[in-house]
Amino acid sequence: MARNVIMMGPPGAGKGTQADRFAAANGIPKISTGDILREAVQARTELGLRAKAVMDRGELVSDEVMIGIVRERLDRPDAMRGFVLDGFPRTVAQARALDELMGGRDPLVVVDIVVAEEELVRRLTSRRVCTRCGANAEGSPGGGAERCGRCGGPLVRRSDDREEVIRERLRVYARDTRPLVDYYRGRPTFRSVNGAQSPDAVASELAVAVGSALAARPGPASDPRGDPPQ
Repeated sequence: MARNVIMMGPPGAGKGTQADRFAAANGIPKISTGDILREAVQARTELGLRAKAVMDRGELVSDEVMIGIVRERLDRPDAMRGFVLDGFPRTVAQARALDELMGGRDPLVVVDIVVAEEELVRRLTSRRVCTRCGANAEGSPGGGAERCGRCGGPLVRRSDDREEVIRERLRVYARDTRPLVDYYRGRPTFRSVNGAQSPDAVASELAVAVGSALAARPGPASDPRGDPPQ
């Protein structure tokens, strides 16, 4: 049974970290929109060139192009055993297109990592970013620079990790993501995970959630939404 997972969660919920961990633990690729856009552009695929032209103009890549790039990525052999999507879908239109792409595959498991706003603000205002490898880490209470645990590079505070900016980003996320969560919530393969725990505890709960979602699937994934056949 392939583990086809969509990882959702607001900024600061640890979504990227958990997507990395789950993908590594299950031997499947983590697929993020930023990564696949860069890969498509570097590979100079037709869709990649279209995306590059749009980005060079400072515009947002359309759903049509983004869906096409995701289709190309999911058709690669390494995604046949499963994948973790991070950052896609972002809209209900993208979610519907993904459902079409999933025809004949094992069902999608959608995991929403839930963390209270005050905890997200605390995490993000203390977050530091490595200037060498880009990894995120929580800084010291005093806000002093530290070294990256991954590569040893210096950690600095992002300029947009100020409380007023963070709260606005969380408001935008809640507004834009609520329709997407509502789109998935009624499915037997939708799960919420408590993200206000240690990373290890979240990873354990997430693994159990994905396992229970797959066990609850209603049958073959001819309809990726998990609806029973008519």
